Amino acid sequence: MILSTTDVLQDHTIDAYLGVVTAEVVYGSNALRDFFAGIRDIIGGRTGAYERVFERGQSDVLEELERRAQRLGADAVIGINVTTNTINLDETGVLMLITGTGTAIKLR
Repeated sequence: MILSTTDVLQDHTIDAYLGVVTAEVVYGSNALRDFFAGIRDIIGGRTGAYERVFERGQSDVLEELERRAQRLGADAVIGINVTTNTINLDETGVLMLITGTGTAIKLR
């Protein structure tokens, strides 16, 4: 399966557009990770724990896009866009939302 952010694939001919595929990954916050992130906010620097969560989430989103495209009989997903966001829960914390969209295609 080819996954690409471009809308064309060099040296490949698109035979059919099978539709838009989407994938979503939601991670809950973690009290310990939040504590250390808060310290980083005060002293400055990168928050590696959250960077790893988003890195894992982006990988999970791409894997899910691939699975959903395979169910449509696709050979590739093109025009992939991955976005990150948060869902604020009242006083209980924040959820991290990572979404991916792309177009499932069949190659000739």
